[in-house]
Amino acid sequence: MNMFKKLFGSSEPKKAKVEKVLPWQALNDVSQLEVIAEKSKTKTQIIFKHSTRCGISSMVMKQFVADYDVDSNADLYYLDLLSYRDVSNEVGYKFQVMHQSPQLLVLNNGVVVANASHGEINEIDLLKFL
Repeated sequence: MNMFKKLFGSSEPKKAKVEKVLPWQALNDVSQLEVIAEKSKTKTQIIFKHSTRCGISSMVMKQFVADYDVDSNADLYYLDLLSYRDVSNEVGYKFQVMHQSPQLLVLNNGVVVANASHGEINEIDLLKFL
């Protein structure tokens, strides 16, 4: 019977999906990077660089949101790199990382301690940087 439910669906009413919302802070000004570097001396800072026109970036971001469970132990920044190209470029210069998209940077003590792109983003164990 269970096989038929999988194949043809169930007559039971579907439960509404609850969309998970992360505590994103918009990263849209170069001046924020100095603040982020300073804050990383006392609290882990995470930057997610996202290309809003890239299907891979969207897929990675959805998986990141689904798996994210760090709560308030880190500050989480979202950078729309197409809208804020100058900020994206400055991230690379300031934190000495090559630009990629999508890209996740984890900062502690003013420096990037983890950096990943594409599918590798969701393989980072963020808890070990808290």
